Amino acid sequence: MDVADLGLPVDVPSTALFTDQYELTMLQAALKAGTAERRSVFEVFTRRLPEGRRYGVLAGTGRVLDAVENFRFDPDVLGFLRERDIVDGPTLEWLASYRFSGDIWGYPEGEVYFPGSPVLRVEGSFAECVLLETVILSVLNHDSAIAAAASRMSSAAGGRPLIEMGARRTHELAAVAAARAAYVGGFATTSDLAAGFRYGIPTVGTSAHAFTLLHDHERDAFRAQVDSLGRGTTLLVDTYDVAEAVRTAVEVAGPDLGAVRIDSGDLLLVAHRVRQQLDAMGATGTRIVVTSDLDEYAIASLAAAPVDAYGVGTQLVTGSGHPTCSMVYKLVARAESADPKAPLVPVAKKSTGGKTSMGGRKWAARRLDADGVAEAEVVGTGQVPADLADRQLLVELVKGGTVVTREPLDTVRDRHTRARAGLPLSATQLSRGEPVLPTEYVQGDTGA
Repeated sequence: MDVADLGLPVDVPSTALFTDQYELTMLQAALKAGTAERRSVFEVFTRRLPEGRRYGVLAGTGRVLDAVENFRFDPDVLGFLRERDIVDGPTLEWLASYRFSGDIWGYPEGEVYFPGSPVLRVEGSFAECVLLETVILSVLNHDSAIAAAASRMSSAAGGRPLIEMGARRTHELAAVAAARAAYVGGFATTSDLAAGFRYGIPTVGTSAHAFTLLHDHERDAFRAQVDSLGRGTTLLVDTYDVAEAVRTAVEVAGPDLGAVRIDSGDLLLVAHRVRQQLDAMGATGTRIVVTSDLDEYAIASLAAAPVDAYGVGTQLVTGSGHPTCSMVYKLVARAESADPKAPLVPVAKKSTGGKTSMGGRKWAARRLDADGVAEAEVVGTGQVPADLADRQLLVELVKGGTVVTREPLDTVRDRHTRARAGLPLSATQLSRGEPVLPTEYVQGDTGA
């Protein structure tokens, strides 16, 4: 059974009001002016990566498809718009039957991207496309930020598993999306049960300091946990004295104790001491899990430590200092009239201050060097060069309003692993630097 189809309480019945008011007022004006039905092309891209980042990670595409399907103006929503006098009667009538009937193309979820990459392209009438701007950006900006942080952390972890445990550090619904994005970026498990229920992500969890403090003695707490969860459980050993706790943990659970968790102190030093103590007591198979405000830099600093897994919370769900990707949703082409056969005209805002963009419906391809390593992100309009025809990145997601591409989350996760591995080695460096691939623009003779 696919729990994603059940309509769970971590979802909402309608995404229609996950929008900004000006999208509805633009719709009203366009309907009145007779321009609402002009065929239009909108694209999602970012002009720059967060400072110092080498690549971005696209995440949230699957959630975008759900949001588009659930973008419906039911009677309650229409009543709210009517009572607030947000739009007029003809616009309310148009919204009552709203169903997105256009096409959506995009980078496959889990793929990496760079400045200017058209990670999503939405085509249809101006009216039906303009309404989707805010909900699409809210999903992609959040999820891609989390996935990028997760990717950096999983790279720094060097194959050691990562546990997502940031639910208590963000909004309850954002926590579910963050767990999903973290899984795309390389995390192995989550502590958030709603994420496990909604997306099938493996869940983990044992006990907090409160459980130890509940008991008169630490030994009693360990005994209660082992009796309940078995010898393979993870015992938290930094409530009082770490060395004493490790000794007690092995005495209670035996050398087959699953793991100990360290949540404070000098993690590098403590991990070495705990490993030595565990080995001396015969618990050579007992793993060491570390938590405590970790980010990719702290994880990298523990590369030489005898650590078996990391738990990450705050820094992950806040994008490790970059909680948004600054993606934008821009009209890049539109028809000259409402005639379905009218040709598309490239359009773009003329601006200074780093907000320039290139008009026209775009394709994107990744050029490889002789060794099969990516060397450039090529974005263009018009005809795709023959040497890049089999390297195109955009895939069809929605055709005529119907979702045609849905993928299991594990497929998305594996794709990201492959995409990151195909970048130059400097992509995984944590030191500040420019995007690892340059973006090259090829402007054809048409945006149609």
